[in-house]
Amino acid sequence: QVHLVESGGGLVQAGESLRLSCAASGTIFSINAMGWYRQAPGKQRELVAASINGSSTNYAESVKGRFTISRDNAKNTMYLQMNRLKPEDTAVYYCFTDYRFADYSTMVLRAWGQGTQVTVSS
Repeated sequence: QVHLVESGGGLVQAGESLRLSCAASGTIFSINAMGWYRQAPGKQRELVAASINGSSTNYAESVKGRFTISRDNAKNTMYLQMNRLKPEDTAVYYCFTDYRFADYSTMVLRAWGQGTQVTVSS
């Protein structure tokens, strides 16, 4: 079983930056996709950024040019660099990874982080 632990959220002013981290532990044979969702109060969870098969990256239109997803394989850690933050970026951010746990299994499982609060004041 894979366990994801997030960190890096907090309270910042508009225009400032934050970097979220998502550290993975457990047995991972391969990763199909990884990324970040967010959920603001009263709104549905939305995909913010995702890296697919380590080759392509997708971003929500609202964060393009401001957010960057990256990964440090040596540390089993994924990051979301958030620049020029806006009050509308306020939400709980969740990391996820879609993975296979062994070479003999084609099953793709999803693990979620516990969520970290990001609050941007105007």
